[in-house]
Amino acid sequence: MERNFNHFDEEGNAIMVDISDKDVTERVAVATGTIHVCEEIMEAIMNGTSKKGDVLGVARVAGIMAVKKTADLIPMCHTLILQKCSVDFRIDEDYGEIKALCTVKTQGKTGVEMEALTGVTVALLTIYDMCKAIDKGMEIGQVHLVRKSGGKSGDFYYQGSREEEY
Repeated sequence: MERNFNHFDEEGNAIMVDISDKDVTERVAVATGTIHVCEEIMEAIMNGTSKKGDVLGVARVAGIMAVKKTADLIPMCHTLILQKCSVDFRIDEDYGEIKALCTVKTQGKTGVEMEALTGVTVALLTIYDMCKAIDKGMEIGQVHLVRKSGGKSGDFYYQGSREEEY
């Protein structure tokens, strides 16, 4: 399959893609990622005893703020008007894992995949930042796009995922 990398002009200069001729459609993207934490961090988060405050509440706000700043962070991203952004967490205390999920929605000419990926990543980094005094050995990983809908390329589901999981 031939791929067209259209972030370059004829001279090879990096450019922002021209989306002026694209149709406005509903665009939704969901991204996820995990952070593995030690038992002491998990207890502090679950019991609300972290010295820095409500870890997941702050991480949620940080993720939402990051979504709104994606075009400032990723050079070729378009600035978008967003209709929805949410950051949610699923906690597996036994495994020491916190899964972040970021959902972003817009009506526009370009997708919101980068916004969802940015939101979930910053939410996880915020958990790390707020808990690093307890243990710096946390591991962030498995950041990926779960699904996206809308636009010319249609729907995408991460290999092996089921929509009801997210």
